[in-house]
Amino acid sequence: MKVLILGAAGQVSRMLTERLLNETDAEVVLYARGAQSRLQVTHDRVIIINGDFKEKTKLVDVMSDVDVVYLNDMQSAQATETIISAMNEAGVKRLIGATVLGIYDEVAGAFGHWNEAMVGSSAPLFKAAAKVVEESDLNYTLLRLTWLYNQEGNEKYALTEKGEPFVGAQVTRQAVARLVMDLLTEQTKSISGSLGVSEPDTNWDKPSFY
Repeated sequence: MKVLILGAAGQVSRMLTERLLNETDAEVVLYARGAQSRLQVTHDRVIIINGDFKEKTKLVDVMSDVDVVYLNDMQSAQATETIISAMNEAGVKRLIGATVLGIYDEVAGAFGHWNEAMVGSSAPLFKAAAKVVEESDLNYTLLRLTWLYNQEGNEKYALTEKGEPFVGAQVTRQAVARLVMDLLTEQTKSISGSLGVSEPDTNWDKPSFY
């Protein structure tokens, strides 16, 4: 398996990279702005590429022989369209994309009001990018992530499907990395569609760290 991580300098991406190298024999392509200076990964199964999401020619080139693309940043519909176009040209069909909760107005109650106030004007950007993916012919999984924090050893996650109310005010980045690993190794049946991702038993009015 060969995995391309777009936005490879992000925290979840770094955790995912570590797990892929430690738990699989996958080849990993790390793609990010300033990747060579920001990523200190030395491994014979890793290729590091400096690049922007809007550089289609470069994206097509790095997607050669790639089986799965993990997209760690979905705030731009234009960039997402470029990535999908590059995937189609390169013949790559599997995409796992990280976005945020609330893109379907699926977060109810006090937490929903709090989340809407916190996300503010950036919400339409995430919604537009997600729509681009959903209108594509890719085999995609969108991960609608609740509020993120770090806690070593806590990889617990709970999933809700599109059309179900979103439940859960927080989840660890470690759990998100584990979920992506489970999707990559098909250890979860939810390999396509749009999944709400949270930590079990965190149905609160806001995250514990706020």
